[in-house]
Amino acid sequence: MKRSGCRALLVLSSFSALLCYIFFDPTLYLQDPQPAVPQRNISILLWRWPFGRSYRLDGDKCLEMYNIRRCFLTDNTSTFSTADVVVFHHQELKEGLSALPLHLDRPASQHWVWLSMEPPVNNANLTPLSGIFNWTMSYRRDADIYVPYGKTVLGGDAQSFQAAPNRSCLVSWVVSRFRPQQARAAVYRSLKKYIPIQVYGKWNKKPLSDKKLLPTIAKCEFYMSFENSEAKDYISEKLWRNALQAGVVPVVLGPSRATYEAMAPPGSFIHVADFKNTADLAAYLKQVAADRPAYEEFFQWHHTHRIKTFTDWRERLCQICVHFPRLAASRVYQDLESWVHS
Repeated sequence: MKRSGCRALLVLSSFSALLCYIFFDPTLYLQDPQPAVPQRNISILLWRWPFGRSYRLDGDKCLEMYNIRRCFLTDNTSTFSTADVVVFHHQELKEGLSALPLHLDRPASQHWVWLSMEPPVNNANLTPLSGIFNWTMSYRRDADIYVPYGKTVLGGDAQSFQAAPNRSCLVSWVVSRFRPQQARAAVYRSLKKYIPIQVYGKWNKKPLSDKKLLPTIAKCEFYMSFENSEAKDYISEKLWRNALQAGVVPVVLGPSRATYEAMAPPGSFIHVADFKNTADLAAYLKQVAADRPAYEEFFQWHHTHRIKTFTDWRERLCQICVHFPRLAASRVYQDLESWVHS
């Protein structure tokens, strides 16, 4: 039996399908293990909040919110000398909104973390940061501290999900920063010649509030989960929130199909690269939309899997303590730029 046979089993037995996926690739879709517990208390100092949006850190947030013990967060820079880990978000460093505290005496045992959830094209001014950071924190699976936008885990609940029977549009797309030179712009311009696409966002002056975002997307059969950059492992909220949480089929443009297969729910998406041209893609979307059983195949993963999204910076920071026991204590990124662009 090939993996495609696993999808067929979904119709017959959710339990059989679950065993099938585990058998063919046991490294994917594993349940979260119990969080690793550091042997001592770990203090994490966030030097500056990403994008200027702060969260409350009073109390033991990692334990209270995520059941992660011995992990304490602070944004009080006066605690620098006692912090085990100091986290710097690249956006603020790049734009000059924050500077590295190179003038302070850095404890020998203190580790500095370079944090970015952006693709390489948005991570400029990296050269001055060489030889400074100990660990990387990113959506990339090879980062020291892996913090994805979302992930697939075992344990479905198909009873709580029903694909909307009557949708009023074929395809939608929400985009705020449209750049004509981006790959997604070229695909959009070509695709709209063959099928209607409902576009929302700041770009065409049709912004959607958080409250209206998912209900609006849910009115359509498909959503264009087009990343602004085709970069290694870069799968953002455009897939996890905008499409999968809205209950529509994502049409994806980003990293390779193999990457999506390793991270997204099985059989849940359509990849642009699978088609010779946008005319073929448009024809396929119309064909699937007209065939209800074929369309509902894209939601069979709900029988065996579910998704988890990460949106709170505190949860991401607490993940440092989960990884801490396994992190290389003596690592230093002598060429951070090379790693980012690798």
